[in-house]
Amino acid sequence: MNRVIFLLLFFCGTAAAQNMSEMMGGSSHTFTQQIVHHASSGTSAAPNSTPAPMWMKMQGEWMLMFHANAFVMDEQQTGPRGGDKFFSTNWFMPMAQRQLGPGYLTVRGMFSLEPATVTQRRYPLLFQQGETAYGKPVVDGQHPHNFLMELAAIYDWKLGEKSLLTLYAAPVGDPAIGPTAYPHRASAFENPVATLGHHQEDSTHIADDVVTAGFTHGIARLEASGFHGREPNEHRWQVQQGAMDSWSARLTLQPCQNWSGQYSYGRIHSPEALFPTKDQERMTASAMYNRSLRHGNWASTLAWGRTRSLTDNMIQNSYLLESTLQFAAKHYVWTRMENVDRTSELLHEEGAEGPAGRVQAYTFGYDRDFALLPHWVTALGGQITVYSPGSRLQPVYGSDPMGVVVFLRLRTAGE
Repeated sequence: MNRVIFLLLFFCGTAAAQNMSEMMGGSSHTFTQQIVHHASSGTSAAPNSTPAPMWMKMQGEWMLMFHANAFVMDEQQTGPRGGDKFFSTNWFMPMAQRQLGPGYLTVRGMFSLEPATVTQRRYPLLFQQGETAYGKPVVDGQHPHNFLMELAAIYDWKLGEKSLLTLYAAPVGDPAIGPTAYPHRASAFENPVATLGHHQEDSTHIADDVVTAGFTHGIARLEASGFHGREPNEHRWQVQQGAMDSWSARLTLQPCQNWSGQYSYGRIHSPEALFPTKDQERMTASAMYNRSLRHGNWASTLAWGRTRSLTDNMIQNSYLLESTLQFAAKHYVWTRMENVDRTSELLHEEGAEGPAGRVQAYTFGYDRDFALLPHWVTALGGQITVYSPGSRLQPVYGSDPMGVVVFLRLRTAGE
């Protein structure tokens, strides 16, 4: 019995630990408070204990906030398909909140300079695929984010102590599908590159003409979204509009301070520019765990994504486990493990897409903070990724391709 009580206290957190976490990282006591904080992408939810490293300042009735994360890196990859590049991945988010009537109004923008800092419309990432560059599929590379990643207004109407109605409207934003997008997950904060399962799990985090309604009561939240399904085109400085032709729904459960889980389903109209007649069904499920430590934090995510073409019934699955441990205040270690289905686009085969096998990727990294600029947290670090391609892909990529990244990271400091 004592062992059971210990495990419950460890994984859900004691009141004292939660209070300390709140003072150090601005975590919330309740699910509704975490939602109103809006530190995640779109209307997604992280565990209540997740720290939010952002600047905050009161200006009249408005609470002004700013959050940013940027990496300057050099990447080297081995094997016949490997590439090398010096580039930067980055994003920054200004946000303002105030009480308005019976609830709270939040206005938020999210921007990235990757259209300038990632040249040739891609950076090397073995086995990655999705979207286009110069009219051709991006393979073995990751496209940059758009300059405008989000421009949203959110209203949270308190219906009681445990109930909340949320309305979200965004010319560019993140509909209610998938886990918190990888650039904004605490479990991925130290990893400078995209997940291989991005287009099965969370690629809708930049979508056009998004409207979401969500209702929260106690530990449960139900959301529904309408949005434009086409993924952003390769002209990353532009704002692209389109009809609201796709929809999604998401159920989120937050049973205690340290846990968050979601299941979502969506029908996405014509997501890929090169396959305009292919509509897509997407399902995702994820569990996130976060625990504040005496001199650090531990954040983990387990996620599954599944896409099915409604035209030819082709199915792709992706599985992800990632975890980041901050210890002794200034040190971080992390891992990301993925198992993903890939298509014949990787083999440059013309015609209809087909399955090309499954790829495993294992990433391990370390970085350390040091003092460089006031109000910023800077780190030097690196990571290594080893890949295990399927039998069909091995003759093209070699038996043991790998990638190495060294980087300088710059992030806003917490409160």
